[in-house]
Amino acid sequence: MQRLFALRGANSVARNDAASILAATDELMRELIARNGLTPDTMVSCIFTLTGDLDAEFPAVAARQLGLSRVPLLCAREVSVPGSLPRVVRTLLHYYAEDDHVPAHVYLNEARVLRSDLDAAQ
Repeated sequence: MQRLFALRGANSVARNDAASILAATDELMRELIARNGLTPDTMVSCIFTLTGDLDAEFPAVAARQLGLSRVPLLCAREVSVPGSLPRVVRTLLHYYAEDDHVPAHVYLNEARVLRSDLDAAQ
């Protein structure tokens, strides 16, 4: 039997330009897909957030380029908290998998510090 799961992930972005945002999002999505054995058919929806210092491109563009054209995608602004890690793209991905599936969250590069408590996410 299948059930609904949610994955979290984040990646740091080198610069506020379209190529850097797309590259970081692509890397994050590919890793989430690989670690969790996902296909577009199993994905329900995906929300992306960007820190306030990133506005050169929508992360959803990278997801569309990966073939997620039928998955509902949404981009939003991350809450701006003083002292928080700059230049970060985050995602919350909903998907279906077998009951015994263990979600593998993904935190890459400088964003690893956001969830250093999740050894499996690194």
